[in-house]
Amino acid sequence: MRLLKADQLFRKVIDGGSRKQSRLLGLDVGSKYVGLAVSDDKNRIALPLSVLSRTKTNISLMADDFVTLVSKYSLAGFVVGYPFNLQGQSSPNALQVRLLVGELCKTGKLDDMSYTYWDENFTSKCVEALLHPLKLHDPVETKTMTDKFAAVCILQRYLDNMNRELRSADNSGKQVSVAEIAATTYTSKRS
Repeated sequence: MRLLKADQLFRKVIDGGSRKQSRLLGLDVGSKYVGLAVSDDKNRIALPLSVLSRTKTNISLMADDFVTLVSKYSLAGFVVGYPFNLQGQSSPNALQVRLLVGELCKTGKLDDMSYTYWDENFTSKCVEALLHPLKLHDPVETKTMTDKFAAVCILQRYLDNMNRELRSADNSGKQVSVAEIAATTYTSKRS
């Protein structure tokens, strides 16, 4: 797996050159579960997919599941939720995200895939607030739904950001590269 900047991954998806449109997989990485969401075929909407159980011994099985998803959904890459703190730096929880990505890389099963990190701040809290009125009684069901829909939030934020910036560039009539868009977006978030 190869780490790309957010704009590079999006460019890879929209300029894929294949007959079938490439899609993206969003990941919300937790200590016990990895929530998954997939983009629609136009890369505008994030849809809930599933949750994978995460243990120290099942990384090879998880990689196999990802290989199956890559084929089934014509995935071009992964948008991995990354816990930045409010100053835009890695938070202590970022270690488990980097460990999972590193373990997946070591399997060698996803060498052709690319990924990027995207800010996951408050995604789980937003989902918990939305699920609270449902009064779910099973804690495992609540946790897995939270992780799955947090992945939707992560991927949707990424898609909204990339598509908004491309539309903005198209509307201005100015030729703007995705790299310029991402640099502007990144700079404005840090200010």
